Parts: sequence; structure tokens; C-alpha cells
Amino acid sequence: MDSKAFFKLNYGVYIVSSSADGKNGGCVINTMAQVTSSPARLSIALNKNNHTLKLIETSGTFSGVVLSDDVEMDLIKRFGFQSGRDVNKYDGLPQGRDGLHNPYPTQGVCARFACRVISTLDVGTHVIIIGEVEEAEVMDEKTPGLTYSDYHVKKNGSTPPNAPSYQENAGRTVGYRCSVCGYILESDTLPDDFICPVCGKDASYFVKL
Repeated sequence: MDSKAFFKLNYGVYIVSSSADGKNGGCVINTMAQVTSSPARLSIALNKNNHTLKLIETSGTFSGVVLSDDVEMDLIKRFGFQSGRDVNKYDGLPQGRDGLHNPYPTQGVCARFACRVISTLDVGTHVIIIGEVEEAEVMDEKTPGLTYSDYHVKKNGSTPPNAPSYQENAGRTVGYRCSVCGYILESDTLPDDFICPVCGKDASYFVKL
């Protein structure tokens, strides 16, 4: 089986968030899709290790935003390469609050949704969640959504290990991975003074791929 065939599937880049027990959290995913139009429902898939999944399971609701093509990589790094168990990802971030009390980022976003969970499906490493849309809003009329392909090509983005599309060593065998946050440095060498741009750990925390 040629695992690279999966790279031909089209994805966007999204941030899903939830709030429960006084805590806010969110994570980057590339699997948010409309599954029905009447009633309007979306599906998302989250890794079982994601702190955001626990918040969604507790609250029964989530927000989802479509990231814009011009989104800053810092936002993706904030939500995609560190855990909400360790940091408050919304601390100091421009944000809104939907009618279901879930936060969502307001910059680098072209559309948002507020959803109530109606069903879930355990698919092994991930859980698929179906949410009924209670709010939908276009945030940016002009800027297109960021595709997962452009995330890799234009922004030199890497795939976090918790992502559904993550494939170990598939087409990316040269580089070093931060053992704390999962950031990948695609390079033949690792400078001794290298500092992880996401979590700030030094080179001693990196492992060769």
C-alpha cells in the first residue's frame, strides 16, 4: 500500500475549541466537514490524547473556525504543537465567545461555527464527533480558507503526531522532532544552540527522525 496516496485527499485547516469546568482549550485539526445540510451538521475527528476532546466530552459542545490562507503560523503553533494540559492557549489571544459559551480565535479566521454534539464514534486512535450547527458566521469575505496542502507548501508546516493524517516516516525521514511538543525541524543537522520555536526547549530535547 502506498501511504502517499492519502496525501492526495483534500483538507482544510481548522481550530476546534470548547470550554468546561472553567477551562478553555482548543486544537488544530484538518478533519472538519459538513455531513448534512438540513439539519446542518459537521463532523470532526480528534485524537484520544487531545485535551480538547475531554473538554468537548464534558461540555457537549464545541466551536470550529476555518483558518484563513493568510493566518500567522504562530496561531497554528499555539494550538497545534502544545497541550492544553500545560498551557492556556487562549491566554492573551484575541477571541470571541459563541452562544454555547465556547471560545474561538478571531484573527486569521474566515468562518466560524458553534455546534452541539449529537453523536460520537470511536475509530481507534481517534473519536469522530458529529455536531449540529447552532451558529455559523463568515468572518472574512475576501480571504480563502487555508488548505492543508498550502499549509505544508507555503508555510512549511509539519503534521503533529495526534493529527489523523499523521504518518510516521511517510515522506519525511530527515529531521529532528521535539520530544515535548512534537515540532519537527526538517534539517540534516541540529545546531547545538537550537531552541524549539514552539515550546522553547533546547536541542537536548530533540530526537532524530
